[in-house]
Amino acid sequence: MANDNSPGGSKIYRHQETAASDGHVADADTDAIVAHLAAKIGKVDGVWHEIVSDKVHIDVHFIPPHGDDNVWTLFTTGMSARPMTTPPGFDGPQRGELILRLPADWPLTQEAFADEKNYWPVRWLKMLARLPHDYNTWLWPSHTIPNGDPAKPLSSVTKQNGMMIVPATCLDDGDEIVTTSSGPVMLMGIMPLYPEEMQFKLEHGYDALIEKLVAADIDDVIAINRVNVCR
Repeated sequence: MANDNSPGGSKIYRHQETAASDGHVADADTDAIVAHLAAKIGKVDGVWHEIVSDKVHIDVHFIPPHGDDNVWTLFTTGMSARPMTTPPGFDGPQRGELILRLPADWPLTQEAFADEKNYWPVRWLKMLARLPHDYNTWLWPSHTIPNGDPAKPLSSVTKQNGMMIVPATCLDDGDEIVTTSSGPVMLMGIMPLYPEEMQFKLEHGYDALIEKLVAADIDDVIAINRVNVCR
C-alpha cells in the first residue's frame, strides 16, 4: 500500500493488492451493536445476511423511517469483527462499523435491488465495510474513497463519484462509540461526493469542505441530485 500527501494535507493511500485470507471468518458482537442503535435511533426491523464471507461476515441491518426521523437507516455488523490497521500512535477505537441513510422513498426490496440504480448504496456500504480488512488499512471520518482511478459516477442516476467517511450525524455526541465484548467500536457515516467536492477536499482539506456542506444545509442522507457545493 503506497501513500503520499495531498495539497490539503490529507494522506492519500493507494491500495494495490488485497490481503490474503487466513481462512477464518471472524464474528462481531452483533447483539451489542444492534441493541445500541435500536436504543439510540429506533427499532431494527430486519437484516440482509451475507451468503458468502471472507475474513469477516458483513450483514446490513435496517431501521425504517419513523416519527421525525423520516429516513431509512442502514448499518453494518461484521466490519468490527477484526481491528483495522491503524497508523502508529492512533489512540481511537480500532474497530468500526458504518451507517448509511437513505430517503424514505428509496426502494429497498429484493425486487428493487435487481436494478443497480437502487442497490448501489448497499453495495458501497458492504464494500467499504470490507475495505480495511481486504487492504490492511483503516477508515475514519475525513477519509474519501473514489469510485476507481480515474473515478467514475457511483451510478447511472448521479454524477457523484466517490464516498467520504463522516461522523454519524444521526447520533448524539458520545453515542458514536459502542462498548462490545471485543472492545470499543466506532460508528461512522458515509456520504457521496461530486468530483469537484472530492478535488476541493484534497486541495483544501476536510474541514474546509465540511464548512461548505454545513453552510448549504447538506447532511449525510443520500441525495443523488443535491447541490454541488464546489461547482
